[in-house]
Order: sequence, then C-alpha cells, then structure tokens
Amino acid sequence: MTPTWYGEAPPPDLPPPGMAGWARIILRGVPLLVLVLGGLLLMLLLRLAERPLCGAKRPVTPHITVFVCRSALRILGIRLRVSGEVRQGQGAVVTNHSSWLDIFVLNAVKRIYFVSKAEVAGWPGIGWLARATGTVFIERNRSQAGRQAELFRSRLSAGHRLLFFPEGTSSDGQHVLPFKTSLFAAFFAEGLRETLSVQPVTLVYHAPTGQDPRFFGWWGDMTFGGHFLTVLAFGAGGQAEIICHPPMAVHSFSDRKSLAAACEKAVRSAHPG
Repeated sequence: MTPTWYGEAPPPDLPPPGMAGWARIILRGVPLLVLVLGGLLLMLLLRLAERPLCGAKRPVTPHITVFVCRSALRILGIRLRVSGEVRQGQGAVVTNHSSWLDIFVLNAVKRIYFVSKAEVAGWPGIGWLARATGTVFIERNRSQAGRQAELFRSRLSAGHRLLFFPEGTSSDGQHVLPFKTSLFAAFFAEGLRETLSVQPVTLVYHAPTGQDPRFFGWWGDMTFGGHFLTVLAFGAGGQAEIICHPPMAVHSFSDRKSLAAACEKAVRSAHPG
C-alpha cells in the first residue's frame, strides 16, 4: 500500500531507529496494537446488538472509535489541538489529506465516517478495518453521482457525518493539492442540495523538534510499514492541528465547481503551505 502524489522533492530518508528507537517502537507499538484490536473486537461485538436494534444508526460504537483514536495519539505522543467550532450532527466535512495518521487525528475529535475510493476496500488489513468502522466506499466518477447521492442520503438520514478527502491522495503535509470536483456533484442531487452543508477543515501537522517538517507526511514511494515504524520511534513531541471553518450551505452555490473552489480556498487559508 503506497500513496500516489510525488511532488517536486523526494521524501526524506527515514532515520534509522537504533537501539533506543526500537525500544520505543516496542513500548508504543504493543499497547497501540492491543488498543486498536481490542477496540475493534469490542465494537464488532456491540454491533451484533446495535445493528438489529438501530440499523444504520450507531448510538454506541462511535464512542469506542473516538476513545481508541484519542488514546492512540496519547500512546504515540502526538498532541492534538482543535480551533474553531466542530459542527455536530449530520453533514459533510472536506479536508486536506497528509497521512494515514489523519484517521486517528480526525476521529479523535468527533465520530465521523470516512468516504474513501472503492479500491481501499480491497487493501489487506486496512480495507477490512475500514469496512468494520463504517467507511463509505465510492467510485470517483461523475457518472456515479446519482448512485452516490442515494448512498449519502441513506447515511446522512442515519445522522452520520461524512468526511471527504477531495485531493484524492495524501501529500507531504506542506501543501494543499487541488480539489477534485467530481465528488461534489453528488451534493447537488435533489434532496441533498436543499438541506446539506459542507464544513471545510484544515489539517496541519507540526513535526517533532529536530525532524524534517514533512515528518508526518506520507506520500510518493513511502511504504506504510516503514513510515509507521518511524512515527512509533520518533513521533513523540509532534502536534496535529485541526482548524474548523464555518459550514457552507450547498444551495448557496451554483454548481460543484464553485463549491469545491470555495472549500479549497477555506482549507488553504489556514494552511502554512
């Protein structure tokens, strides 16, 4: 599993862990693994009762996800800072995408459901975990806008808050890539345009002292395993910052391109890149 954006400069060489680094990998990795697997098992067991009683609504299991993600950041030693108002209830969120860490960071604030490209469902391990936590899988194709709108409607009616990465891939964390407009088309479907609002969110990572500013970014030819071990060994002392912007009513925009442009402008406005 690798990201696809390469940028102008290659990723930095990952520092070798050394003896102290491997000790930190073990001391953080083991409890992190126990936390994630234990939380997932508990969530799946609760879903056995939650699903027949509540259907698509998930009144209990989302709290487990939030707890696991907050605890994971503590284990990794990554501080979390949130500014602006985190909107509650159903709706859509769009944000820039820098790393696999985004999953933990964004879920640590409020339970959300990620909207991901369909091929992620087939990725070993990650795909299974994504399905178990309620990820919505879509084809990034305008021809699928109608089907996607119906899927979004059903999830939103269950009170879900759906999160999108309009860039389509992760970056080095120092840039906001151009937003792809195709997924915004579904927001303009009948029954959604009149009621749906989209909240832009800017995600900024601050590297630990002494590390490359792109430390938390995951892109180019970087492997998940190598980057994961590096974060375990050297990530403590870093910070993830979430800046929430005012929601935008879809009906206030003429089309998907104007909405995508406004959301991209808001995200860029708080990003140092």
